[in-house]
Amino acid sequence: MQSATTPTKHAGSVPPPVPASRRPLGSWLASIGRHGLLILVTIVCVVPFYWMVMSALKTQSTVFATPVQWWPSEFHWENFVTAADYPGFPFLRFLGNSLLYSGLVTLGTVLSCAATGYGFARLRFPGRDLLFVLTLGTLMIPGIVTLIPTFLIFKTLGWIGGYAPLIVPSFFGNAFFIFMMRQFFLGVPGELADAARVDGAGEFRIFWQIMLPLVQSALLVMAVFTFLWTWQEFFTPLIYLQNSEDFPLSLGLFSFRNRRNTEWHLMMAGATLTTLPLVVIFFFAQKYFMEGIRMTGLKG
Repeated sequence: MQSATTPTKHAGSVPPPVPASRRPLGSWLASIGRHGLLILVTIVCVVPFYWMVMSALKTQSTVFATPVQWWPSEFHWENFVTAADYPGFPFLRFLGNSLLYSGLVTLGTVLSCAATGYGFARLRFPGRDLLFVLTLGTLMIPGIVTLIPTFLIFKTLGWIGGYAPLIVPSFFGNAFFIFMMRQFFLGVPGELADAARVDGAGEFRIFWQIMLPLVQSALLVMAVFTFLWTWQEFFTPLIYLQNSEDFPLSLGLFSFRNRRNTEWHLMMAGATLTTLPLVVIFFFAQKYFMEGIRMTGLKG
C-alpha cells in the first residue's frame, strides 16, 4: 500500500525544471556563446552610429585625428545649428518634405494593403486565387526593369517634377504587405464576421470596425517598415524630383555633401539630424513593433 506522503507519478507529467547549478557545462558554454555573439553584433551595429554622433560634435581637424578620438575633448553643439542653418541645406524645409512624403506613402500603403489583403482572405470572387498568385509574382520582378516604363507613364501624365509619382503608387498596394495582411486576416476567426452579417453589418463595416482593430499589430508593423523605407529612400526622389526645394532629407543630405565636401563635422551633424526622427519613432513604437514581429502574421 502506497504511503500517503509519497507523491503519485502520473503518466505524461512534466518533469521539474533542472536547476541552473546542475546544468551541464555544454549548456553554459552554448549560452555564453549566444550572448557573446549578440553582444558582438550589437557593437558592430552601434559603433557606426556612435561615431557619426561623436564626429558631429567635433571640429573638422579632429574628425579623422590619429589615434581616433572616441570621446571628444570638447563638445561643439553649434555644429548642428550651423548645419541646419546653412543656405544649401534648409533642414526644416527638407524635414517637412520628408514628413509629408513618408506620411502619405505610409497612409496609402496601410489602407490599400489592408483592404486588398482582407479581400484576398475573406471575400470570394472569380479569379481570386489567380490574382493573388499574380500579385505575389510581382515580387520577383526587379524594380529596375519597370523603371523606364513607369517613368514614361508618369511623364505622359505630366507628373515629373512633383511628388505624385512618389505617393500615388502607394495607394495601389505593395505585394509583400498584401501577403502579410492576408495571412493576418486568415488568422482571425471567421465567426466574428458571420455574426456581424447576421446583425446586418455590411462588408465595409465588418472590415473597418471588426477586422482592422484585431490586426493592429500588423498595421503598425507595416506602417513602421514603410515609413523607415520611405524616409531613407534615395533613388526614386532622385529620378522624379527636379527642384532642390522639394528634396526630402535623404536627397538633401546628398546635396549638402556635395556642397560641404571637406567639412565632415557638419556633414555628420546633418546626418545625425536626418537620422534622429527615425530613432525617436522606433523608440516610441518598439513595443507594438516587437509584438507584431512575434506574431509574424505568417499563419493560416
